[in-house]
Amino acid sequence: MRHLLSTKDLSRDDAILILDTAAQMAATQEREVRKLPTLRGKTVVNLFFEDSTRTRISFEAAAKRLSADVINFSAKGSSVSKGESLKDTALTLQAMGADAVVVRHWASGAAYQLAHGGWLHGSVLNAGDGTHQHPTQSLLDAFTMRRHLVSDPTGADLAGLTVAIVGDVLHSRVARSNVHLLHTLGAKVVLVAPATLVPVGIEPWPCDVVHTLDEAIEAYDIDALMMLRVQRERMTGGGSAFFPSPAEYTRLFGLDGDRMRRLPDHAIVMHPGPMNRGLEISAEAADSDRSVIVEQVANGVAVRMAALYLLLAGEEGAQ
Repeated sequence: MRHLLSTKDLSRDDAILILDTAAQMAATQEREVRKLPTLRGKTVVNLFFEDSTRTRISFEAAAKRLSADVINFSAKGSSVSKGESLKDTALTLQAMGADAVVVRHWASGAAYQLAHGGWLHGSVLNAGDGTHQHPTQSLLDAFTMRRHLVSDPTGADLAGLTVAIVGDVLHSRVARSNVHLLHTLGAKVVLVAPATLVPVGIEPWPCDVVHTLDEAIEAYDIDALMMLRVQRERMTGGGSAFFPSPAEYTRLFGLDGDRMRRLPDHAIVMHPGPMNRGLEISAEAADSDRSVIVEQVANGVAVRMAALYLLLAGEEGAQ
């Protein structure tokens, strides 16, 4: 595996290798000295064309804890804002000796173009491209589910679990990545969204689709409930074209204390962040004992350490 671009590219064995490696990385982060020498001499570039807090800082922390040199590149204030193309930016990074480029871009397919355009010799990790894919987010979600819902998570998949993903599926690269990865790992996936926020052509996706959260809670024995952010910045009119009002959306799709208490006792509540508190999730649900939202952020560092390690340490390091 030279690049990490999409969860559709991962086999079950690939995914489990990353998750097991992440478990080993997480164990090292509990030590007094958390830094490893594994990627000393390697250069990792964080190339972000979209704003990000969690993902960018998480990748930076992961690379630094593996002793890599890190260059943070933001489109704002760079030559990109002057009209420089993705190709010329990539050639500049290649000239700087980048061993890996972590890219987040507003255009779907940008990471693939960067990986296969012939401009870079190093590895490309997709940190989110448009509404397409966000593979490390879905891997950290799966890692979190394994820790809470599988009795012996080492080497295990998620067979037998039911995961409901609720909200703005249409604009969500997190939902797309999770559907494919969770299916590969054996879980049943249920998408919950208004018809206006369900992608056209969803029929071949390996999942069920229902149109209210109450229906999903009644019809399925849910092990993990993942709430998606309503991405109003990607919606014409700030969301008004997709649902009547924020209050109506919350009434049908928001997770509050009452709905949370109707879930099975062991069920966990997840969110990729950032949250719109009071819209897709209430403060009571977000801050409850069932919530693993903060833990997802911590697990993201271990998962991204694993991805960088497996891509850059070579076959010997992967073994």
